Amino acid sequence: MSETVRTMFATIAPRYDVGNTVLSFGIHHLWRRVVVRLSEAREGMSVLDCATGTGDLAIAFKKAVGKSGTVLGTDFCAEMMETAPAKSRKDGLDIRFEVADAMNLPYPDNSFDIASISFGIRNVDIPAQALREMARVVRPGGKVVVLEFGQPKGAFGALYRLYSEKILPILGGIVSGNREAYSYLNRTAAAFPSGEDFDDIMRETGAFSSTAYEPLTFGVAYIYIGEVQ
Repeated sequence: MSETVRTMFATIAPRYDVGNTVLSFGIHHLWRRVVVRLSEAREGMSVLDCATGTGDLAIAFKKAVGKSGTVLGTDFCAEMMETAPAKSRKDGLDIRFEVADAMNLPYPDNSFDIASISFGIRNVDIPAQALREMARVVRPGGKVVVLEFGQPKGAFGALYRLYSEKILPILGGIVSGNREAYSYLNRTAAAFPSGEDFDDIMRETGAFSSTAYEPLTFGVAYIYIGEVQ
């Protein structure tokens, strides 16, 4: 992972949750619930959540897998996870958090039923390598689930681009104190492959027996699911 990107996330970590809620109008919580539903997570399963950040998706998964299930949240930026343990304990949830790079996961093969990553795959140096690593640690028949921004089309897409290019960096700067960080996040989201293009990347890894994707909110975000061979 780029040290520059790691440092950027460390600077916005204290206000990251507030920024997400303000800038997405709270809809990111709905997107994560859809991720958990489409993953088919159920009682007793084990889940690895990469790029877990402040732990929102890990918490959502833990509620799905219950006390008999396990959730491990990892992130390459320790500062991003500083509030995650307290958030999970507040909800009465037992979740482990560790520093780990999605491109080089320190876990044995076939360790989890599900591996997920939300709004993080575009920030790894080699997305295909991260996908292969996530698939490696998932048991055959399990799932790798990715939530990432897309580029909506048409009239709505034009409005979204206006918001994300002109307004989002200003609001992000006000909330976090780092306008450039939110300019960077917008640039990477606008340039990253989405829809069929990212599905192609998943299939080309050779790690999945099948792949599928679903747009959210007119293509503002996508959920990608790969079933591990």
